[in-house]
Amino acid sequence: MNVERAGRRALHHVEVAVLVVIAVATVIAILQEIATMVSAMWVGLADLLLLFIFLEVLAMVGIYLRSGRLPVRLPIYIAIVALARYVIIDMKDMDVWELIAVTAGVLILAGAVLVLRYGHVRLPYDDEGRITPGIEDDPAKERDVPKGRYGSDR
Repeated sequence: MNVERAGRRALHHVEVAVLVVIAVATVIAILQEIATMVSAMWVGLADLLLLFIFLEVLAMVGIYLRSGRLPVRLPIYIAIVALARYVIIDMKDMDVWELIAVTAGVLILAGAVLVLRYGHVRLPYDDEGRITPGIEDDPAKERDVPKGRYGSDR
């Protein structure tokens, strides 16, 4: 048996095991948060945002299990929601500079999402990370794209 292949399989099994642990821990945290809301008989915006964070973590685990890739934008979305939750919970205790810093963090993360989206649209890549040629370099695909803004007449 090939040692490299056995190593890759072992690493894959460890990844799956850790992902299962993350998923189970996230479900437990969701149930704990729901129990807290039920016992308090109150649901606040911070509680809902925390549930959204947990949901995004579960979605990220699911995508990683299906595709074997970690989606780069999902952790950024989680960070944006976490910062929004932080502002909602601690706004009364925050000074102006702290509020400005958190707001700047949200804007920087939102800008990062825009840069990533722009890069994926303008510089698509294949499974190995190589940039794929554009439509203008592939005459066979040119006939399938309508003329106009995104067509071959750029």
